[in-house]
Amino acid sequence: MTRVLVVEDDPQLVRALVINLHARHYGVDAAPDGATALRLAAARQPDVVLLDLGLPDMDGVDIIKGVRGWSRVPILVLSARQASDEKVAALDAGADDYITKPFSMDELLARLRAAVRRTEDTPLVPETILVETEHFTLDLLAKKAVRDGRDVRLTPTEWHLLEILVTNPGRLITQKQLLQEVWGVSQSNKTNYLRVYMAQLRRKLEADPSHPRYLITEPGMGYRFEG
Repeated sequence: MTRVLVVEDDPQLVRALVINLHARHYGVDAAPDGATALRLAAARQPDVVLLDLGLPDMDGVDIIKGVRGWSRVPILVLSARQASDEKVAALDAGADDYITKPFSMDELLARLRAAVRRTEDTPLVPETILVETEHFTLDLLAKKAVRDGRDVRLTPTEWHLLEILVTNPGRLITQKQLLQEVWGVSQSNKTNYLRVYMAQLRRKLEADPSHPRYLITEPGMGYRFEG
């Protein structure tokens, strides 16, 4: 049974989540504050965490950082905070997804299933060597890209950027994370670098670069690869 830790101080929302999760055969633990959440996370070892940022005793971002000190469990943020800097802070701290309240239960459950699938799909590096889509194939070991039967030449920087995205399928990678990983800490505010390189990758790999199917932009936050 997949175990879910719900960290939320709104009793009505907790009740709705517990009912819906139990109906779909998830095990559920609930924490009304950060201290309880950290204790339950360590004791119960959940498979996924649903986390509200606005808790009575601490900010949800601090909980993310606390859990990330010892666990890679998927963390889905549920928050009424809509400012992009709030979302980026949570994602940079280690959250896997961000769902803005109010949300539909169907959307939440779909994202939860996707998060659980990603953890079940094995550690992706370095075991993932071949990435195949309808339009192109990437051999990460040989550093070879093929589109419509023809080799595609990618620069080392394009490869580095692409590898980060495709080895974390479905996960939003923030601009800051990509910039620091590919260009180093000193370039972490150079978002124009990302726009240029993502445009180049789309031209080389996407069937319709202006309406990308695989290399998706989350405005103001970052990018994700949808395989």
